Amino acid sequence: MVNAVFIQNPESIYDDRPGLAYHFPLIYLRRVEQAAGDWVIFYEGKRGAKGYVGIQRVASIAPDPAREDHFYAFLDLSTRWDFERIVPRADPTGSAWEKSLRGTDGRPMTGGANAAAVRLLSFAEFTAIVTAGLEPLETPEALPREAPLPDHPGFADPHTPFAPAALQEFRPDVLVSRAARDASFARMVRAAYKGRCAISGLDLRNGGGRAEVQAAHIRPVHADGPDTVQNGLALSGTVHWMFDRGLIAVGAQHEILVSENKVAPEVRQRLICPGGRLHLPENPRHHPHPEFLRWHRENVFGAAA
Repeated sequence: MVNAVFIQNPESIYDDRPGLAYHFPLIYLRRVEQAAGDWVIFYEGKRGAKGYVGIQRVASIAPDPAREDHFYAFLDLSTRWDFERIVPRADPTGSAWEKSLRGTDGRPMTGGANAAAVRLLSFAEFTAIVTAGLEPLETPEALPREAPLPDHPGFADPHTPFAPAALQEFRPDVLVSRAARDASFARMVRAAYKGRCAISGLDLRNGGGRAEVQAAHIRPVHADGPDTVQNGLALSGTVHWMFDRGLIAVGAQHEILVSENKVAPEVRQRLICPGGRLHLPENPRHHPHPEFLRWHRENVFGAAA
C-alpha cells in the first residue's frame, strides 16, 4: 500500500461521488490499486480550491459496469477529513510539495506529471502535505470557548476533547484519532460560521471574545459521518441538543424544520432565527451538503417526529 494524490474537482467529467467514490480511467488502475487500503490526499485544480483539500482512505476498487475502460475507487466515508487550511501546490519555500512536480528550480511545473489525475506519494511527501493542511486554525471563532489553564497545555473545551495542536511528530494513527479529529472539526465549523449559531442566528462570545457555539455533525460519527465542514453546523448548546435528538432539522431549501408536537411555539420563537432559514457560511464550499441534511431528516428527525 502507498499514499497517493487524487485530483477531484467540484465539477468533473467523471462520475465522481465525493466522499463515496472516485471515478477514473483504466490508465490509472495500477496506481489506484497500489493505494487501495491506504490514505489518499484530494487535490482541486483551477475549477476548485486550487490546492490540497483533505484526506480519505480507499476501501476497494471495482469496474464501472457502464464503461469497460473505467473504474471506481470506493472510499470509506467515515475517514474523510477536511484540511483546516487549503494547501497550495508549493511549500513556504516555493518548492512543489510533490517531487515529481518540481521543475529545475524546484518550483511547481506545468504539464508532465502535473496533468496526471492520480499520483503516488512518498510517505515524506504525504506527511508534509497533511501536516500543513491540519495546521490548526487560530481565529477567535475557531478556538474553544475557554482560555488555556495555567498548568495545563492546550485548551479546555468540555464538549470537544482537544488534542495536541499540531502534527509536529506525525504518526499515521493521528488520522484515526477521534480526539484530534473532533478538535479539528470543531475549529473548522466554528470558523466557517464565524461563531454564529446556524439556527438561532445568535453570535454569543465569552469575555475573551471566543465563540460559544458548538460544532455539530449532521450525519453523526457513529453513522459514518465524515469530519468535513459540509457535514457540520455551528449550533448553540440547546439547539445542538435539539438537533441531535431530532427535534429540529433542515429542509432541502435550508428552511428550519421543527417537530411541532414536541417543541412549544414559544420555544420555537426564541430559538429559531427570523425568517426560519439556516444562517449559511459566506463560502459556498462550506454550505451543508444536501445528502447529509437528507440523511438527518430521514434518520433522526423523521424517527423522532
